[in-house]
Amino acid sequence: MDQLWAVVLAAGEGKRMHSRLPKVLHQICGRPMLQYILESTMAVTEQIIVVVGHGAGSVRQELGSGWRYVFQEQQLGTGHAVACALPLMPDRGKLLVLCGDTPLLETRHLEQLLEEHSDNAVTLMTALLNEPTGYGRIIRDQNGHVERIVEEIDASPLEKKVPEINTGTYCFNLGPLKRFLPQLSADNAQGEYYLTDIIALLKEKGHKVGAYRVEDNRICLGINDRGQLAEAAALMRQRINHGLMQRGVTLIDPATTYIDYDVQIGSDTVIWPQTVIEGATKIGCACQIGPAVQLRASCLDDRVTLRQSVVEESIVETGAVIGPFAYIRPDCRIGQRVKIGDFVEVKNSNIGEGTKIPHLSYIGDADIQGGANLGAGVIIVNYDGRRKYRATIGTGAFVGCNSNLISPVEVGDGAYIAAGSTVTENVPPGALALARARQENKPGVAHRFLKKNDPVQEKGEKNEKA
Repeated sequence: MDQLWAVVLAAGEGKRMHSRLPKVLHQICGRPMLQYILESTMAVTEQIIVVVGHGAGSVRQELGSGWRYVFQEQQLGTGHAVACALPLMPDRGKLLVLCGDTPLLETRHLEQLLEEHSDNAVTLMTALLNEPTGYGRIIRDQNGHVERIVEEIDASPLEKKVPEINTGTYCFNLGPLKRFLPQLSADNAQGEYYLTDIIALLKEKGHKVGAYRVEDNRICLGINDRGQLAEAAALMRQRINHGLMQRGVTLIDPATTYIDYDVQIGSDTVIWPQTVIEGATKIGCACQIGPAVQLRASCLDDRVTLRQSVVEESIVETGAVIGPFAYIRPDCRIGQRVKIGDFVEVKNSNIGEGTKIPHLSYIGDADIQGGANLGAGVIIVNYDGRRKYRATIGTGAFVGCNSNLISPVEVGDGAYIAAGSTVTENVPPGALALARARQENKPGVAHRFLKKNDPVQEKGEKNEKA
């Protein structure tokens, strides 16, 4: 059986993106657009060559070393790009030619193209567009057979009215391709070697040319500017959200729910509007997420409730409740049935099972054992201006409102810290810690501290002194 190869064209600069980043590395739903077409292609062949040019180093760094790369030093057109890769391939077999900026193409579309290819020398993937401006047009003869492809810039006014366009995806037989590709000419408006010109050449030499027209023209969207990037991202989000709902996830309003490609969500979880879930996040079953939540690269177990909050690069265990308006920063582990309430920030900390931190607290670099209770306004002071230190709070300990724990410090199991304390020394298990100044009342002195800028007040004070 003839071997199947694939060439993915990823050398273009993407000038209309107005970006220092290579076009094919722009993100769609959490991954570079190039990665989508590579993944779709991997399902039909592992013999893949990526043609790189502008930003080649960045592309290689992003994709890694598991791919074959060919460097196109000068971008002289799609025909030239394929020619750069041909020496790596045998003289027989089939070749898929794909564009790195068409992320919506799926494996099933490539399989259908290969099925249509049969005994053709080349088979094109085409689509019908109501507004085909910018695309090469498919020119057919009176019998409906493909004769040639004409690029927009070289098309006549009549040819520009043709609604059938070239998607830039092909299947070639390698033998004819290798024979005729060197015959391409750069005698055109852009001075480039168009791969599309080989269609007419093959036809002229008696080779069979076929076409596979896709039903949904949206899958062929090529990304050349930020508007098309946003359009492709919206279509990809629809796919992602539809797939999740098919697997038992409830999305209250899919149109306002932004979920990245690599996110995993268990059944019976409900995602409320204005929620953003990014990176390799994993969410368990029967969770309540949102509204207005941002989750990034985190792992949530079953039955977690999270609303109006941000969680980044952290683990949240079964039954925990977070929010509203909490911020869980990277490297946190929030234990089972923990309550993190409003305006609580947690950073690089382990919060043990059943602990409650209801509101207005900062917990940084801390290890809190199970069943602890921290009152409103508790601050763990982890930074002295040069170094950061850790604090430990034992099982069942109670920390009263507006207390400061100056790290490094240990609070023992079952200890009790009185409200308003500033704790600088370890608290033994079961001990009561009071660390605040003795209160003094000064009768009749309060007015000196009130209305300082009141001229009448200041005049009265002067008269009294006089």
